[in-house]
Amino acid sequence: MTDIITLTGLVATTPRHIVTSEGLSITSFRLASNQRRFDRTQNSWVDGDTNWYTITAFRQLGTHVATSVEKGQRVIVTGRVRIRDWESGEKSGTTIEIDAESIGHDLAWGRATFTRSVMSSKADGADQSAPPTEGGADAFAAPERAPDNTALADDDAELQLMANGASATPF
Repeated sequence: MTDIITLTGLVATTPRHIVTSEGLSITSFRLASNQRRFDRTQNSWVDGDTNWYTITAFRQLGTHVATSVEKGQRVIVTGRVRIRDWESGEKSGTTIEIDAESIGHDLAWGRATFTRSVMSSKADGADQSAPPTEGGADAFAAPERAPDNTALADDDAELQLMANGASATPF
């Protein structure tokens, strides 16, 4: 059984990014999450206990996290939970790991600017890991605009439906 969890918290460590010898992109960091509550007797906010999680993001999500998330920022993470017991000498404990499916900045605490990554297919022979070169095609550029100012993208069926006046949602 796969358990999915959504957490909010503070990025407590600098995200560590590696690329394996097989080309798999992995980024991980520790997330500190605590609940605050209002104590009426003290007439102030009180921090609860802090829960610690190890967050791991793979592939394209890992690459995007490495370039977008920094220590000290507040984020929202959704992913699969793995709970592991460990022992080291006389010490033992439990580690809670989250294999992230989605990570984003918590907009309750600040603003963010989103840039969609438009990647060419591997069939094109383009190196997706290489940044765009000066004067070349920008992988992060906005899609071309049709004369009626509707966004066009050959690989994006939803945008094509919208350009033709159809709804991409079934309801």
